[in-house]
Amino acid sequence: METVLVVDDEPIVRDVVVRYLERDGYRTLTASDGDSAKALIEEREPSLVVLDVMLPGTDGLSLCRWIRGRSGLPVILLTARGEEADRIVGLELGADDYVTKPFSPRELAARVRSVLRRSNGSTPLHEKIEFGEIELDGGSREARRAGAVIRLTAKEFELLSFLASHPRRVFSRDQLMARVWGYEAAVDTGTVTVHIRRLREKIEADPGQPRHLHTVWGTGYRLDP
Repeated sequence: METVLVVDDEPIVRDVVVRYLERDGYRTLTASDGDSAKALIEEREPSLVVLDVMLPGTDGLSLCRWIRGRSGLPVILLTARGEEADRIVGLELGADDYVTKPFSPRELAARVRSVLRRSNGSTPLHEKIEFGEIELDGGSREARRAGAVIRLTAKEFELLSFLASHPRRVFSRDQLMARVWGYEAAVDTGTVTVHIRRLREKIEADPGQPRHLHTVWGTGYRLDP
């Protein structure tokens, strides 16, 4: 059974999220501030963190940065509606997804399932894909560039693997949201843009002049091996 850590300083929000997650069969842990969350992450090693951006003490973005500095633990951010800057910064720090407040607990639970399914590797991937100096190992979910390990989040790995398994094919942002994130409904496709930018910074020698991850203006993205 997988464990989800819910970090939010509002007791009502924690209680509602916990109720829906436990109904779906997850174990839950809760924390009301960043320092308590750090202790639980180190002691209990949860499978995923649902993390509010606005926290007393260590804020959610700082905690997300701390998590990414030590592991690929999946993170779903909770952000206030309209706080686009927080969402973008959170994605750039390596968050796997975000949900805006006020939110539907049912939608959040669905996103938890989606992120965990992908981070656990239940989405079929090729066993090994190579292009240029990049090697993707679907078995270990590890990426290497010229033999050196590249630290990718679960979502970055899946997005890169998906594009690499369909070389030279152009996918729109909506298609990538559906195929990689699993969201058929209209959502903010800026998530895709941020993840593409992060991948370029990690796999391209010159992110400004990418060799592999190309933007097809007005259409979407493609990977050229």
